[in-house]
Amino acid sequence: MGRPLKIAIVMPDNRDEFRHHDYPQPYFGTAPTALLEGFATLPDCEIHVVCCVKKPVTMPEKLAPNIFYHAEMVPKLGWLRTGYLGCIRAVRRRLRQIQADIVHGQGTERFAAISAAFSGFPNVLTIHGNMRLVAAVNNARPFSFMWLTARLESFTLPRTDGVVSISRYTQNAVAPLAPRTWLLPNAVDAGFFDITAAPVPGAPPVILCVGTICLRKNQNAFIRALDPLAARQAFKLVFLGQPDDTEYSQEFFQLLQTRPWCQHVEFAGRERVKEYFSTATLLVLPTLEDNCPMVVLEAMAAGVPVLASNVGGVPDLLEPETTGLFCDPLAPESFLHGVTRLLTDAALRQRLTAAAKTEARRRFHPTVIAREHLAIYRDVLGG
Repeated sequence: MGRPLKIAIVMPDNRDEFRHHDYPQPYFGTAPTALLEGFATLPDCEIHVVCCVKKPVTMPEKLAPNIFYHAEMVPKLGWLRTGYLGCIRAVRRRLRQIQADIVHGQGTERFAAISAAFSGFPNVLTIHGNMRLVAAVNNARPFSFMWLTARLESFTLPRTDGVVSISRYTQNAVAPLAPRTWLLPNAVDAGFFDITAAPVPGAPPVILCVGTICLRKNQNAFIRALDPLAARQAFKLVFLGQPDDTEYSQEFFQLLQTRPWCQHVEFAGRERVKEYFSTATLLVLPTLEDNCPMVVLEAMAAGVPVLASNVGGVPDLLEPETTGLFCDPLAPESFLHGVTRLLTDAALRQRLTAAAKTEARRRFHPTVIAREHLAIYRDVLGG
């Protein structure tokens, strides 16, 4: 048997992004974390996670028996204002020491994609948020973070060996720029498959809405759309997510003040989401733009019925009337219609969740997705 495939995964350590430099263990985005969980089950690969940080952090040698961790200190000047030049150089130095077979950059929002593309090694990228499309939806101001990252994304895509597209939405968006693309969705934390959602008997139904409180996620229109339903039926609408720093979030909290059936809970990690999923009646995603929203995959795995906007990459995840229901984010009456159906039709909820849980295990389990990634890496190296 040959040696294990040596893979370097370049991605942010969220301790740096959220200024939790004193945390003893690194933590990452939801989708990359689930992918690492899958790689940990495969003995035929050796993974090296490479991160850039602005302040010193604890650096465990390994995150799993076959997963190594590396954090590179990069001065402030080496980040966005210089096109992540300091990060590119630091990552390149580390990769020369590792001598990876292939490099995988996770996300175009920050340093990961551009560092992988300029690593000097065979490389692929995964786009989690299409920054050019996100910037357009938010009417990003010139030289704002979104505006700059959208331009860095356009600069980076032609310089990689290919893009792992987590939805056809992304695949279509990057096709004019990327040399190659592969279609492969995100992995889901295996713990979500262990959940059996069971609403509390006798308690009002719980509707979950998970995501950053912002214009793109469209929570305010969703709240207003449910006003007629709240006048005739008891339920609780729970929002999980950090508010952004805009007038949109201010309006969101003003709406909640006059609606006792609404509740906001600051986002506190996937374990908290699992707790809410275990007693939720349904999940609603009223988003205006999304690529491969993890919360939809997680709800499917957990057996929570899903009503989601028919936009972006969401249609890749759900089959209408079979594994979920769709709504139109520009037609608030469709929110009301979909929620009413799911709250009043127990047979529909049961049918949707049974099919969704089976489909999620087949398509999104972390071991399944990790094996598919290995096939992509070998395709690049063989080509």
